[in-house]
Amino acid sequence: MRDRADAHLPDAVELVSGDIRDPAGFAQQLDKIDALFLLWPFLSSEGVQELIQMLARHTGRIVYLSAEAAAHRSSSFWAQVELAIERYTDDWTFLRPTGFAANTLMWANQIRTADVVRWVYGKAARSLIDERDIAAVAVQALTDEEHCGARYTLTGPQALTQIEQVRELGKAIGRTLRWEEISRKEIAQQLAGIPATALDTWASFVDRPETVTKTVAAITHRPARPFSEWAEKHADQFR
Repeated sequence: MRDRADAHLPDAVELVSGDIRDPAGFAQQLDKIDALFLLWPFLSSEGVQELIQMLARHTGRIVYLSAEAAAHRSSSFWAQVELAIERYTDDWTFLRPTGFAANTLMWANQIRTADVVRWVYGKAARSLIDERDIAAVAVQALTDEEHCGARYTLTGPQALTQIEQVRELGKAIGRTLRWEEISRKEIAQQLAGIPATALDTWASFVDRPETVTKTVAAITHRPARPFSEWAEKHADQFR
């Protein structure tokens, strides 16, 4: 990380500063690391080859937070990062979650100021996953060699339409919320720079709901958390 002050981690955690855009700058601090959790925070794979080469020389297993889209979009940066990891090491695990439950925070401002969510593709059904479930799987992948070489598609326990997600958020905050469908053109204007592929993905979930797996339960030995539980935990952020 770049700034230790932003970590907010317990004192027992040893922090190391670094910039993944400058791999050589912290390479020596990674020696004897048994396993590493990698989150690539960019929308391009530019520079990832140099990073992975360095990581492969200095660390053990790489657990990469990829995305379900990597399985069918070879041109995506997620897929490109996966390819780079496979090129330089055999000791890896890829976590491919579907949409994060936290993505619904994009509606928080609308919900705080009114009882309506104006958005696109209300009937798009997504199997949103609680971020705590991703973390639980990551812990297993980092500490258990049996997950080496695995590609795990991680999802919530069911697919809910965006309209249903808004309904669950309303229950969590004790208000009746309604959905107002708007056009794709209008949402594109609101979200300047959003890739057309993202809108295409949302559109595809109208007729073909996002996949649902039982991988979280199989690895953590407990069911994936439902979206309603996530909504209750984060209710104050929508009030």
